[in-house]
Amino acid sequence: MIFSRERALKKEIIQVGKHLYRNRLAVAKSGNLSARLDAENILITATGTSLGDLKYKDIVKVNLSSEKVCGEAKPSSELPLHALVYKNFDSKVVIHAHPPLINGYFAVTSDLKALTFETKFYLGNIPVIEQDTPTVTKPGAVISALKSNSLVILKNHGIVAIADKFGDALNLTEALEEAVRSAALARIFQKDILDDLDKVLKEDLAKDVAYTMFSPEHIQAIVDLVNKDEFIAQKGKEQDLTVKLAIKLDGSDKAYKFNFEKGKIVKLDFDSEAPFVISAPANVWEQVFLGKLDSFVAVTQGKMKLQGQLGQLSKWYVPFTRLFGIFKEVKIK
Repeated sequence: MIFSRERALKKEIIQVGKHLYRNRLAVAKSGNLSARLDAENILITATGTSLGDLKYKDIVKVNLSSEKVCGEAKPSSELPLHALVYKNFDSKVVIHAHPPLINGYFAVTSDLKALTFETKFYLGNIPVIEQDTPTVTKPGAVISALKSNSLVILKNHGIVAIADKFGDALNLTEALEEAVRSAALARIFQKDILDDLDKVLKEDLAKDVAYTMFSPEHIQAIVDLVNKDEFIAQKGKEQDLTVKLAIKLDGSDKAYKFNFEKGKIVKLDFDSEAPFVISAPANVWEQVFLGKLDSFVAVTQGKMKLQGQLGQLSKWYVPFTRLFGIFKEVKIK
């Protein structure tokens, strides 16, 4: 049974390598793939192999604890990065590739110009890590970035995508390559690309108050800012933002329900009885409140759980994007 699972996983890695190569997301002998085999072992592509022409012998089994390699082939030089991912996350696969459009785009900028709702929704703010060596020598920085997004840019090097299955990691990689292609085309048509959704409305808070995360005072401060926000008020009326949305802290009894009526929070309840409930553990909420993790992206990437239909909630994408942006304007301890 163990052998058959190992062979099946190797076959999947071979297929993913061919897919990346066929779609020009990996060329020559660049990039590496890995997958969690069991609690103790991973499979990773060998050094010096082409992802488009992998053989079963090119995929190496490595023990995460002892770093013992099974077989004669040497694992990718990026093994320390892959191993650290599996030690810090429950993710089951890692894709490290060098897509040419992505590399070209982020070689000259550190911000993705998101021109479509799909890009904003599924990719969000992608962390960019400075990279000055051919191999990742500071994997800790990548691990920190992966806490806020399942896709990370290694400047002048490539991308790292993690997920529970290769299909999801491939989707992230391909979505970013397409977003970069769209931005490049838009640049051809118009030098100064403008997008009103990127113009974040900011208030001068002039406050040094910091709140305990998820305390009643913390959430009330958010409510107060939301109800003063002209942008949410305007879009709330235009889009009839009338809904009950609850946020919940996993592992505790802390939950808050925002009762919206045409863009205003008319009442704050202390329960999660709502058609839409967003829940997450404390470390994820911390990333959200610090502005390092977009709530919509966190849901689509599985970092946060949503009870209710995301499609229904997304019709209020514009005002809710502003709402989640206000989260970071209230300081937490």
